[in-house]
Amino acid sequence: MKTVWEKYTELDMSNCFTFNDGYKKYISDCKTERECVWESERIAKENGFKDLKDLIKSNTKLKAGDKVYATNMDKNICLFVIGTKPLENGMNILGAHIDSPRLDLKQKPLYEDNGLVLFDTHYYGGVKKYQWVATPMALHGVVFKKDGTRVVINIGEKDSDPVVGISDLLIHLSGDQMAKTGAKVVEGEDLNVLIGSIPTKGEEKDAVKHAILAMFKEQYNIEEDDFISAEIEVVPAGAARDYGLDRSMVVGYGHDDRVCAYTSLKAIIDAKDIERTSVCILVDKEEVGSMGGSGMQSKFFENTVAELLALTSDYSELVLRRIFQNSKMLSSDVSAGFDPNYPSVNEMKNTAFLGKGICFNKYTGSRGKGGCNDANPEFIAQLRDVMDNSDVQFQTSELGRVDQGGGGTIAYILANMNMEVIDAGIAVQNMHAPWEVVSKGDVYEAYRGYVAFLEKIK
Repeated sequence: MKTVWEKYTELDMSNCFTFNDGYKKYISDCKTERECVWESERIAKENGFKDLKDLIKSNTKLKAGDKVYATNMDKNICLFVIGTKPLENGMNILGAHIDSPRLDLKQKPLYEDNGLVLFDTHYYGGVKKYQWVATPMALHGVVFKKDGTRVVINIGEKDSDPVVGISDLLIHLSGDQMAKTGAKVVEGEDLNVLIGSIPTKGEEKDAVKHAILAMFKEQYNIEEDDFISAEIEVVPAGAARDYGLDRSMVVGYGHDDRVCAYTSLKAIIDAKDIERTSVCILVDKEEVGSMGGSGMQSKFFENTVAELLALTSDYSELVLRRIFQNSKMLSSDVSAGFDPNYPSVNEMKNTAFLGKGICFNKYTGSRGKGGCNDANPEFIAQLRDVMDNSDVQFQTSELGRVDQGGGGTIAYILANMNMEVIDAGIAVQNMHAPWEVVSKGDVYEAYRGYVAFLEKIK
């Protein structure tokens, strides 16, 4: 199969690069799930989407062409475009997750050790811990004070900001460390973030910690106890950038899975002539099992569709079940991109390659397809037809060799509602590392493929 670059016209290239400029800004600005929801809501409003809760209060009935959105806990957002066909006929759904591997501050994170002040962390998601040391980090998140005041934290992204980070052992003294396995080279409890070293003059005990707390008080009006009700994430500092001398790729933090979130968001905004109600779901907690109130396993999506039904026709529990059963979904999540440095983990006939278009994974799971959704061939045939007729380049893959490992997505959760679901996303190198790599061509083809799915799947 040829790459997308071999088929693109000069206009295609221009459109591709322009689209990726918007994507680079999105992932540079949105490094937490809350930031993704805030920015996605801003974009939705800018493009005519109305808040569903306002329509519920006014009992405003929805009609074909109406655009609405709903948020949940500042960590989920669902966007809907009402189709010309009844909701009972089912929906075309794009579902991506907006959480990414990172380090979370513990509830009591701050301590001083021999004149250095550090934050204690707990890593989130599947990471190679040694990749997260000796690199500039930023602090993003929120602190809630007892009176309900929300304080937004964002330190390390501006050129004038300081950055923080986790130290690594110098090579000269690392004989014992280097003899450990990769899983043990850096231990989870050693991922402590260095944040300061200047003491408060006249303080005898924890003088540096005292100075840091004074800084937080002055700049953010927060006390040490306020960290108990905070969500602060330690993430790589800096913006996404063009990668490769030909600028054909993007390197950035959080491609998994914000690259699919952004392309799904743009697709539902740009899709035209919608027959089946179109949906974009951006959810939290996929990296840790999709559980909790903001994960895909919560009732938020189901409840929101129930509210939507009540504003389009007479509510019925039976009709609600039919809506889900008749729906079709692309679980918009990334796949493992082939890396010439590590070819042995792949089976070459069924591998995703950078630059060869949107990637369909019939199943994920591990080894014996454990924990997977296995898409039906009838649905895949329909997708093939739509992609070909829309001139969208696509490829198929599995997540590595059969016994090499594996992974999962939110696909099975929606499939449990008896709808047709397949994983469809973008090939990524360095997945779950602080800096991941994608092809601009794949990003653009995924967006085009998502638009075609929303417009043409019946």
